[in-house]
Amino acid sequence: MAVPVLAGSGVAFRRVLAHFPQELSLAFAYGSGVFQQAGTSAVHSENNMLDFVFAVDDSVTWHMMNLLKNRSHYSFLKVLGPKQISNIQSYGAGIYYNTLVPCNGRMIKYGVISTDALIDDLFHWKTLYVAGRLQKPVKILTQSENCKLQAALVSNLKSAVTAAFLMLPESFSEEDLYMQIAGLSYSGDFRMIIGEDKSKVQNIVKPSVPHFQKLYSNILQNCPQVVYKHRLGRLEASSFLQYISKQQNIDKSPEGQFSQLMALPRTLQQKITSLVDPPGKNRDVEEILMQVAHDPDCGFVVHQGVSGIVRSSSLAQSAKTVLTAG
Repeated sequence: MAVPVLAGSGVAFRRVLAHFPQELSLAFAYGSGVFQQAGTSAVHSENNMLDFVFAVDDSVTWHMMNLLKNRSHYSFLKVLGPKQISNIQSYGAGIYYNTLVPCNGRMIKYGVISTDALIDDLFHWKTLYVAGRLQKPVKILTQSENCKLQAALVSNLKSAVTAAFLMLPESFSEEDLYMQIAGLSYSGDFRMIIGEDKSKVQNIVKPSVPHFQKLYSNILQNCPQVVYKHRLGRLEASSFLQYISKQQNIDKSPEGQFSQLMALPRTLQQKITSLVDPPGKNRDVEEILMQVAHDPDCGFVVHQGVSGIVRSSSLAQSAKTVLTAG
């Protein structure tokens, strides 16, 4: 199953790519400069900074070529050369940002991440930094024929749905699901406490429900736990689950939750394990997840696990951003 590419005018975004080395396994634009958010006018959105992420197979070579083309984009760290820039990139969330870059009459910010680091984050949620952005609608500008990357992109979306199911109540709307998914990458992010608009997730989702539907409809239609009714915007249990769970929308039995917990990305399972398992016991992951599946606060434990991943990566990445922008 391929990840849907959002239709629409991407010409302006692709013109930006012409300024950079073309050895990209994936390039996408995201954020309020691409998708209008609630509470902002179209004019305001057009003036917002454009945000990009570039995934590259060889970070050292890519930075070397980009330093030749766009040396002014880099902070004082450019004097260290491409190898050291690539080493700095690997810290935190594994992405190196150049910010406040004038390009084609707009201000842009672009992050560079290695293809391997991106795949690792998509499959395992090691940092949930770029994986979290790709759980929300983005405009994919170019993508190589990398089968492992394609599988990782789909896996990330499936994992987002699974985690959201665990954190949602028994009955919920399609919009509730997208709100939960969009909020994953903000859980535990200190910026949501000290700087960001507290209604940020709602502002992202409400104007973009059709984009979320395009991104997730195939996964929901193929999900054995729900019947996805696109036009109604509702998620209902399949007839079998309706029978065993008394008309509830999602299977909240310990067996159902255990199955979902076992399908979560590895790093999230490890975070949940560290939250639940007392020091020194060293029980295996399956035993601990079975315990969590029986816990009435299962969804809260999952949320705490997600928050732990995001908190660590957002703090490290923010500290690195101060350095790279200096």
